[in-house]
Amino acid sequence: MLIKHTKILWYHSSRMNVVWIIVSCIVCFGVYSDGLSGNGTSRPAVVNVGAIFTFDSTIGRAAKIAIQEAVKDVNSNSSVLQGTKLVVQLQNSNCSGFLGMVGALTFMETDVVAVIGPQSSVVAHTISHVANEHQVPFLSFAATDPTLSSLQFPYFLRTTQSDQYQMAAIAEIIEFYAWKEVIAIFIDDDYGRNGVSALDDALATRRCRISYKAGISPGATVTRGDVMDVMVKVALMESRVIVLHAYRTLGLMVLSVAHYLGMMGDGYVWISTDWLTTVLDSSPPLPQDTMDTMQGVLVLRQHTPDSENKRAFLSRWNKLTGGLLGLNSYALHAYDTVWLVAHAIDSFFNQGGTISFSNDTKLQSVEGSNLHLEAMSIFDGGPLLLKNLLESDFVGLTGPFKFIPDKSLIRPAYDIINVIGTGFRRVGYWSNYSGLSILPPETFYSRPPNRSSTNQKLYSVVWPGNNVQKPRGWVFPNNGKQLKIGVPIRVSYREFVSQSPGTNNFKGFCIDVFTAAVNLLPYAVPHKFVPYGNGHENPSYTDMVRLITTGKFDGVVGDVAIVTNRTRVVDFTQPYAASGLVVVAPFQKLNSGGWAFLRPFSAQMWGVITIFFLFVGMVVWILEHRTNDEFRGPPKQQLITILWFSLSTLFFAHRENTVSTLGRMVLIIWLFVVLIINSSYTASLTSILTVQQLYSPIKGIESLKETDEPIGYQVGSFAERYLEEIGIPKSRLVPLGSPEEYATALQRGPAKGGVAAVVDERPYVELFLSNQCKFRIVGQEFTKSGWGFAFPRDSPLAVDLSTAILTLSENGDLQRIHDKWLARSACSLDNAELESDRLHLRSFSGLFLICGIACFIALLIYFIQILRKFCRTSNAAVDSDGQNTTSRSKRLQTLLSIIDEKSDKSNRGSKRRKIDRSVSADNIENDLGRDSRWRESQAHWD
Repeated sequence: MLIKHTKILWYHSSRMNVVWIIVSCIVCFGVYSDGLSGNGTSRPAVVNVGAIFTFDSTIGRAAKIAIQEAVKDVNSNSSVLQGTKLVVQLQNSNCSGFLGMVGALTFMETDVVAVIGPQSSVVAHTISHVANEHQVPFLSFAATDPTLSSLQFPYFLRTTQSDQYQMAAIAEIIEFYAWKEVIAIFIDDDYGRNGVSALDDALATRRCRISYKAGISPGATVTRGDVMDVMVKVALMESRVIVLHAYRTLGLMVLSVAHYLGMMGDGYVWISTDWLTTVLDSSPPLPQDTMDTMQGVLVLRQHTPDSENKRAFLSRWNKLTGGLLGLNSYALHAYDTVWLVAHAIDSFFNQGGTISFSNDTKLQSVEGSNLHLEAMSIFDGGPLLLKNLLESDFVGLTGPFKFIPDKSLIRPAYDIINVIGTGFRRVGYWSNYSGLSILPPETFYSRPPNRSSTNQKLYSVVWPGNNVQKPRGWVFPNNGKQLKIGVPIRVSYREFVSQSPGTNNFKGFCIDVFTAAVNLLPYAVPHKFVPYGNGHENPSYTDMVRLITTGKFDGVVGDVAIVTNRTRVVDFTQPYAASGLVVVAPFQKLNSGGWAFLRPFSAQMWGVITIFFLFVGMVVWILEHRTNDEFRGPPKQQLITILWFSLSTLFFAHRENTVSTLGRMVLIIWLFVVLIINSSYTASLTSILTVQQLYSPIKGIESLKETDEPIGYQVGSFAERYLEEIGIPKSRLVPLGSPEEYATALQRGPAKGGVAAVVDERPYVELFLSNQCKFRIVGQEFTKSGWGFAFPRDSPLAVDLSTAILTLSENGDLQRIHDKWLARSACSLDNAELESDRLHLRSFSGLFLICGIACFIALLIYFIQILRKFCRTSNAAVDSDGQNTTSRSKRLQTLLSIIDEKSDKSNRGSKRRKIDRSVSADNIENDLGRDSRWRESQAHWD
């Protein structure tokens, strides 16, 4: 080990004499010793770098040329390494993990400072332990296994993109086209398993999943028959979206078998990882029979921005290969990897680093074995070189070349390719920054990131089978199995769901809706109904829905309410019936009665109105008393004026004028108030007299919560849990199993062992009230939900049936099915329970009674006054005649004359009498004036 450089000189100068060999040994020993002592002022003439990959693979053939050309470019560039020559020693791993490991160990016995490779992820997992032990960085341009980026392998650097990003791109494509399940076909090694695991994780974040994983052995002994067995199983699966993650040989065999089995036809979706674009780019053109097996496939390719350097290198590449070998993205990364190593070594020397090695003390225990492991040494400058590699920042053929903290390259991006005819076309891009787009990713880097769904775009794709319409992505499994649809066995409200006796046939509103929706689907849905329940009481719908998650049912059809705890475990279709909890309670009909005219206003309202009538009358009297003669007079007359004025404003019949400004202002406002009160009273009284009024002491769910009376609910309904959640004790809840039990419990009431009200879903209640007219819905519907059909999470059938249910609703079939099973009969179910009625005498008896009593009292007072006056008149006649000889007819004639006599009450005269008196006084004054003038004229003539 102390004369490594001597060996090199020996191979290059075999004709040198022994003296010069001894001198060279001494010099080399001195240089090596100086290196150990840390002298950093000298640069070696040669720096050795290893490279290990498979020369005759699709990637390896192009990578070998790219590495050799990169070495030439580095050595011809005086600004890099500054005179030190870069030498890359190539080793062929022949696609063997064992040979790759042997090659890596061989490099550890030489003075290489870094290794480019390995190409295979399987080999990388093995030799990364060697890299860690000997501090020699390994830089792989083709190992894409996501797990290689872990902290377990600090000396492993990936100079290409990780499959973690490629799988994220595939997951985003699947989400973009609204597919939920995929099948993964992969090679069963570290590369395939870990890649599919990354895809599974990426899909899970988007509520998608891999429904079936088909691994194929990575050995060379895999035959077409083995692949055929796997593909036959895949063909029986439900999903038609297939992701293929393999190598060239196995991948092309899978596509060929799929084409043979008809799995490249209409309805299928094939998405391949970038192994296929490597084949397409490296082998132009492929035979037509090979191209026929991959028509319509979507393929990813690592995106490399277009640049002058890239175009120049492509032209140079075509001259080197004569057009026989295409340039793929991995070759570009291999080229940039050589430049990465050169820049890092240059920085290493600039920082005073020296190339020196030391023995691995851990290997001393195996010294003397035939393996000669003690010959392997540790690169002392490994940590510094690794640091420089991670800090490198330059622009290569693949674009900006820089590592982020997790040791991945910046700006991961992929081209999305669609294989068509004899070639392919790009339908878009994916980048970790902007998502899916039809513009190159580099156009978005200068803008703020925007991953909204409206910005995710791809060009149209020609799918397998030459179909331009997006495939549905799934079919029913072609395995002869039928969907097991759970149906509840109801013992009440059998109009919704009922089982025909002795069969597994079901009928009812829910069954007809499901059947009609299935008939609208563009494909057949083989299914069978499976009854659930004991037939003695309604089953628990929540328990039935949970059986979907266990696999007992593939779906549930029935009157199943869509509630939160159920949506957490299954998916529901669009609701086909509106549902929500309502309260049903007994009611009383309120007859209008003789005193109905008092009901428009409450007692408080009547009191306030009366007080304001008197108050306004008093205010107007105060404002008018000093200036208005109509509000003056004796106290008794003024009190009567106040009362009369106040009450007459109710009918706008007041005759007293207001002369003051303040009085008029108060009166105008009060008349407006009276107008509103009068109109409201009239409207309310009209409603009371013409509309049947219903009364229940229960106003809704809130009033139920405030009491301690028992509440009924339907057995199996979610109403029980809901009522407990809103704070109603379970001891108050009474299970009821049928409409008859509803009616009996409500009629009995709490006092006789019944219930105060029943809480149930509206469809049941409407059916119950259609023939039970003694009860009604009180309050508002206090939950909003609906009935739907339940299926497993992310089931595409739930989506398609939702569309079918909307179609049924739009074309009127849903309403016709409803009318067929749930047509309402006798009782009106309007929440207001309105019923017109004719007016009867009892509705006005109170008014007539009050009016009659008022008339009777007025006449009684009047006749008392007449009798008193008659008595006074009779006594006066007796006193004047001195005898009581008046005949009975004479007294009757006197009584009648008193009744007919006009009463002149000047002191209480009306406004008209006052005006008459004023006019009479004016006439008298005019007459007196005329008499005076006449006398004066007579005297003058005399």
